[in-house]
Amino acid sequence: MKKVLGVILMGMLVFSFAACNRAAGKSENIIIGASIRKYDDTYLTEQRNNMQVKGNELGITIDFTDSKADQVTQNNNIDIYITKGYSALAVNMQERSAADVVINKAKAANIPVVFFNTEPFSEAMALWDKVYYVGARAEESGQQQGWAMADYWEAHKSEVDINGDGTLQIVILSGEPGHQDAELRTEYCQKALQERGVPFEVVAQNTAMWDRVKGQDVMATFLAANSNIEAVFANNDDMALGAIEALKAQGYFTGGKYIPVLGVDATEAGKGAIADGTMLATALNDAKNQGYAVVQLCNILAKGEAVTDAALGYKLDGHYVWIPYVAVNKDNLAEFN
Repeated sequence: MKKVLGVILMGMLVFSFAACNRAAGKSENIIIGASIRKYDDTYLTEQRNNMQVKGNELGITIDFTDSKADQVTQNNNIDIYITKGYSALAVNMQERSAADVVINKAKAANIPVVFFNTEPFSEAMALWDKVYYVGARAEESGQQQGWAMADYWEAHKSEVDINGDGTLQIVILSGEPGHQDAELRTEYCQKALQERGVPFEVVAQNTAMWDRVKGQDVMATFLAANSNIEAVFANNDDMALGAIEALKAQGYFTGGKYIPVLGVDATEAGKGAIADGTMLATALNDAKNQGYAVVQLCNILAKGEAVTDAALGYKLDGHYVWIPYVAVNKDNLAEFN
């Protein structure tokens, strides 16, 4: 009799605990397999940390893995997630062209997929109705860089135009070749300058693979080969910070010697560079809200619930969730600290 009563009491406790979890908005037994392109990327680290915060809030387990910038490693990690029967996949693709392989495997196992940061091609996104993408429109960040530089050119033309030829000579440090953010940021920073009527010339452009050390090396090479550089556009803050180090080695940012440098992401280090006057501007790539949206979307899909604006807490554009960029400069920096 005592044993029977014990079983009944235990069942009541389990039921009560589950009910409390539901009442608190917790998700039961949901495990997300989260494949990150590479852990040593500053922005992706911020996004990963925010995903974990949201996972903790919802009571979700997230199994993160580092693909180490290698597509084969990423494929193997995703295969393990699928074999384990996880509730949903959150995937930051190493190579966007490989997304169709991930989708077909997930579809066969009926495991929904939320891509982020690296946008799959539209043809891949259309392969299944349980595929979503969370990110930002990269062209917005390029525009914001161009507009910030145009404002500075208009206010300080005589100082910026070092050689006095009436044309802004720029260099561009681009991200990983083939990455949609690198391509669009590079394209739209130039389009924004054109739209604002700023005469400019690209005197050098090369990839620094989103990396600070590589950014410093590439910028040092630019400086050695070109004496007329008047502005630096970098596809992210890490490369911009590397460029700043190379410029410092040549005596810039002291004694009135200055070149405007523009980044993207508004990382903590990037905002610090704006505060100390070595970076002109950046664009907030909202790691917090993107990370939160990824996990919340995985949660809804894993539970088989309808994906709506109200349920998600973010506006849907079909199977896309776009988190807007926000221009950040010295004038509004305090809002982001």
